[in-house]
Amino acid sequence: MNVLDTLRERHLVDAVTSPTLESALLQPLTVYAGFDPTSDSLQAGNYVTIMALAHLQRAGHRVIALVGGATGLIGDPSGKSTERQLLSAEQVERNLVGIRENLSRFLDFDAKSANPAIMVNNYDWFKDFTFVEFLRDVGRYFRMGVMLSKDSVTKRMESDEGMSFTEFCYQILQGYDFLHLHRTYGCTLQIGGSDQWGNITAGTELVRRVCGAEAFGLTFPLVCDSTGKKFGKSEGNAIYLDARKTSYYDFYQFFMRTLDADVVRYLKIFTFLPLSRIAEIEALLAATPEKREAQQVLADELTRAVHGARGLAIARQATEVLFGGSLEGLTADDLERIFAHVPSATLDIAQVVGKPVVEVIAAAGLSASKGEARRLIQQGGLNINNARVAGVERLFETADLIDGRLAVLRAGKKNFLLLKVR
Repeated sequence: MNVLDTLRERHLVDAVTSPTLESALLQPLTVYAGFDPTSDSLQAGNYVTIMALAHLQRAGHRVIALVGGATGLIGDPSGKSTERQLLSAEQVERNLVGIRENLSRFLDFDAKSANPAIMVNNYDWFKDFTFVEFLRDVGRYFRMGVMLSKDSVTKRMESDEGMSFTEFCYQILQGYDFLHLHRTYGCTLQIGGSDQWGNITAGTELVRRVCGAEAFGLTFPLVCDSTGKKFGKSEGNAIYLDARKTSYYDFYQFFMRTLDADVVRYLKIFTFLPLSRIAEIEALLAATPEKREAQQVLADELTRAVHGARGLAIARQATEVLFGGSLEGLTADDLERIFAHVPSATLDIAQVVGKPVVEVIAAAGLSASKGEARRLIQQGGLNINNARVAGVERLFETADLIDGRLAVLRAGKKNFLLLKVR
């Protein structure tokens, strides 16, 4: 099967610049996609691009991941209603380190493999350009009428905000990226989201005008859920691929909350599961939607792919912990991520170790008073690290502190408090 058919079946094709791309893909091509270094971690929304590159690499095509160290200093106006905040060179460099780590989890960069991926930073070829040289050698190939007709430009020109000359030139810079990669690596295909169409066609046209060669572009749809909400956002917050920014648990739960109307499509886009297996999952979803088996598979597959077997195990255990499961094997750092959104209190260790539990939970604020704390324990409603406190005479022990610095307190079934000691 042509890889283009695979991408189509998995909702990863929106448009192509030429119908001849299908026959071109019958032979190994070099393809690239760009990643914007606006953060030190990629987001779930970037996973669409990563999956498209991974499918192409698996089909035998050479893939290039371009990190925009130079273009990131300007900011892509595509899909934006206002100008992005400009990043410093130092910020971009810090972000590049995180993005390199993210991408290495999904693409095979091993130089010893048969078809290793390549990672490049466009700052490496832009840093030595002078403004005059760039205008003379590159700018002369671009026509104002074409540039002004791009959707990313017209929408901004019609807005109150307008568009700066800096942003207007972004398509020239990205176009030159394609030309440089064509000359250096023989790259003939660029892929990206549908909002990148204008930038991509700027590159294909530049390669044609300068080199007289055919270059291709392929875009995939911007993924939204069935309510129209852009994929990769949760309550206004981005879902990152770095566990320091989005915990294993929060990442896992984001996909567990997928709507029934979206989950089969997401399985096709974001996993390598065979379509026959996805069809079986779809049938289970139709028969017993209340079991949420499709969401379970989606959350498992993506958490394992992004965070590995350990990250998945922690995410699953975190889910169980919140319903009273064992904390065994979890570190203090794990628990801080799991309980990042619950109340916390910090007490001196002298206020905790060796003191009656009723005093500790009252001081921490889990109960309003010692009397209330006693009643809670007598009713069997107090847990330390999800183990029930049996009697009011119980003292808080060093062993109750995970890694010597925190404990999970719970009153009733769902009233958690993270106790930290100093």
